[in-house]
Amino acid sequence: MTELNELGLSSYEEQVYRTLLVTGAATATELSTASDVPKGRIYDVLNGLEARQLVRTHATDPTRYAAVDPSEAVAQLLAERAVELRDEWARYRSIAGTVRSDLLPTPPVDASVWLGRLGGEAMQTALQQHVRTATTAVRAAVGPPYEHAAWETLRREFDAFFDGVADDVTVSLLLSDPLLDVVPDTFPALLRAQAADVRVRVRPTVPVSYDVIDGTVTTVDIPHPRNTAERIGVFAVTADSVVDAFDRQFRQSWDAATPLLE
Repeated sequence: MTELNELGLSSYEEQVYRTLLVTGAATATELSTASDVPKGRIYDVLNGLEARQLVRTHATDPTRYAAVDPSEAVAQLLAERAVELRDEWARYRSIAGTVRSDLLPTPPVDASVWLGRLGGEAMQTALQQHVRTATTAVRAAVGPPYEHAAWETLRREFDAFFDGVADDVTVSLLLSDPLLDVVPDTFPALLRAQAADVRVRVRPTVPVSYDVIDGTVTTVDIPHPRNTAERIGVFAVTADSVVDAFDRQFRQSWDAATPLLE
């Protein structure tokens, strides 16, 4: 495959365009002979190139065709590919949304709630599958109940979280000051060792722990009413207005926080 093929020209289109650069303005018959493009295809090829603004016609009898300047042609082809890539990206995001809903644990029929204790095996699996759906960014605010738990408990969810995050996903962690008293001195090194792009900032307090995945879904921890070092479970929200509110709150808190690892 040539570079022009990669930019979107067929083999016949490339042959005709390159021939025109050498011959200058030429008729369809002349181009068919000079480019080795069959006469039965030459008009389709020329019409396609003209529609894409890669050749111009001269009002003669018979019509003569001329190639546009190569820099202009390449810019046009690049613009076409950019549109195709944007459309493809939108398609992949739509697919990711479908896959996300398929992979997340099925919630009870009456609520999007998953019950599970902090560091529990079931919640580790759910957390791993949850962050695995991320294609762009994970933003997580971490406060209670994590800041009251033991590091051994947190480490199980820490490992599950980063086992699920893809290497090309950006992870933004917003931590409360009390959480720094729980994690070991090696915590920054553990974060730097992750393949994902990890950024960390700290605030004096984080009222509630939650995350936002790709700006499309958020999960919020439900604190245990009698145990500050435990939770009942988490609930998930996909309503745009709710997710946007959490995402907006995260960004505001992030801007006011102190960088720890950037």
